[in-house]
Amino acid sequence: MKIFLKSLIVTGILVASCAKNPFTGKSTMALVPNSQIFPSAFQQYDQFLSENKVLKGTSDAKRIETIGIKIKTASERFLTANGKSDYLNDYKWEYNLVESKEINAWCMPGGKIVFYTGILPVCKDDAGIAAVMGHEVAHALANHGQQRMSAGLLQQAVGVGAAVAAEKYVPKYQNEAMQAYGAGSQVLGILPFSRAHESEADMIGLTLMAIAGYDPINAVKVWERMSAQSEGKSQPEFLSTHPSNQTRIDELTALLPQAKAEAAKFGVTFK
Repeated sequence: MKIFLKSLIVTGILVASCAKNPFTGKSTMALVPNSQIFPSAFQQYDQFLSENKVLKGTSDAKRIETIGIKIKTASERFLTANGKSDYLNDYKWEYNLVESKEINAWCMPGGKIVFYTGILPVCKDDAGIAAVMGHEVAHALANHGQQRMSAGLLQQAVGVGAAVAAEKYVPKYQNEAMQAYGAGSQVLGILPFSRAHESEADMIGLTLMAIAGYDPINAVKVWERMSAQSEGKSQPEFLSTHPSNQTRIDELTALLPQAKAEAAKFGVTFK
């Protein structure tokens, strides 16, 4: 009976703490509100910039900002057309290019974006930058940071319950039970959750770059180049937070007609 009541309480909390992704219509976990997440993210972003070499005024830095603004505008057009014009009110967009050999780019919750110079050769051109920019902006728009934080809190809560149960019913094997829970919750829970976010960001980003006027086929080309860069280095997909390169290429290719169809609604067409 107690377990049933606890389950009802947990279920009630989860239902009451849901948000809706405006791009997919799916309900998502929102145990921590953005009003708490954004200020912390902005502070961390500023600290990162103060500790790294930020390039200003160069042609590449200007490209990052220009393309970032185009992707942001595309997201505004999409959200306005779908009755969500106020969705971005708390976002504070910023685009910076940081000198680093690392092949990476990221976006903090609330729209704070960093590109490393190391990823520019993989992007190759403006359309490639738009593909990566769309993906990173999509993470922020879909509140993936909020969802991962919520999932982490839920995992901790369930872990505490598992520890109590193990201590009561199998005290002799409590350490082994908790190790099994930790590994299982990662491989079966958190990692697939992260991979789903990456696939979702690919889908949303593809749509945004298309609305912004960049042919979405270039997202496929970026991941083909990324795959060539990382050949022989990637770990098995089920142990990774990201889908395999080939999985991404296949999924993006399948999504091209959908992205082009969305762009056509805004008067943007491709051959």
